[in-house]
Amino acid sequence: MEKSKHTAGTEPVLNADFQKTANRVSIVTIIGNLFLSVLKLLAGILSHSSAMISDAVHSASDVFSTIVVMIGIRLASKESDKEHPYGHERLECVAALILAMVLFLTGLGIGIEALKNVLPGAHRTLQIPGRFALAAAIVSIISKEAMYWYTVIHARKIDSGALMADAWHHRSDAFSSVGALIGIAGARLGFPVMDSIASLVIFGFILKASYDIFKDAVDKMVDHSCDEETESQISACTMKNPQVKGIDLLQTRIFGNKIYVDLEIAVDGSYTLQKAHEIAEKVHDDIEQDFPKIKHIMVHVNPAKNHS
Repeated sequence: MEKSKHTAGTEPVLNADFQKTANRVSIVTIIGNLFLSVLKLLAGILSHSSAMISDAVHSASDVFSTIVVMIGIRLASKESDKEHPYGHERLECVAALILAMVLFLTGLGIGIEALKNVLPGAHRTLQIPGRFALAAAIVSIISKEAMYWYTVIHARKIDSGALMADAWHHRSDAFSSVGALIGIAGARLGFPVMDSIASLVIFGFILKASYDIFKDAVDKMVDHSCDEETESQISACTMKNPQVKGIDLLQTRIFGNKIYVDLEIAVDGSYTLQKAHEIAEKVHDDIEQDFPKIKHIMVHVNPAKNHS
């Protein structure tokens, strides 16, 4: 006997809220990044700062990344259809993968340019940047850190991997601006090579962030199981029902930002089919209530054997 339920009734409402929140965050960050891109580009040109010009390019890449996020989330929020009965959540993972690659390539560009400037004699050709570049770097750090926290708070609220990836792109830009600030200050103090050394450190941070985003997206695309703590909580919720004698099987898989569960429970073999169905339904509803991220759960009932 099996009890299965697909939460399609609430899906349109949840998807609407999900997409509305993601779009609002994305529009705010696009406006912010466009402003910073123009500010840093002007500061770089007028103050003769190559670091600021590179940082402006980094901010411009954030605009592209956020647009990718909006498209990915819009596609992932589509309701289930005949061709995609389990939904489109994995399309958000595709957006996160694209962001990871953009982040990696951006960091790689910063790293290569910094390495060139670290080479003996290379820093002698660098110009001393003006105060405008220094001020622009400070404004960028504050703005990008604010964007990071604004985005990450909403990403956690709606459990969006793509939005979280975009948040880390903002954080990487803040790191980039910190490097630019140190480099500009160092150059003005007579140590122009500090710019490139700081950029190499930032390169490491960006690589780590891109790897984490990539790994998380891949895990969600290959039906990776939930963490042990979540599975233990599902088991505990199941065993709260006094008529459940034991759990024969518990399998979970992550599908985008949702969870799918296959559960086999053991009950008294003398129960009627109707009674077994009621137990399965109660177990299903309890788990669904306690775990909003679970989109689909299949409960199979077996006659108890060696369970105490």
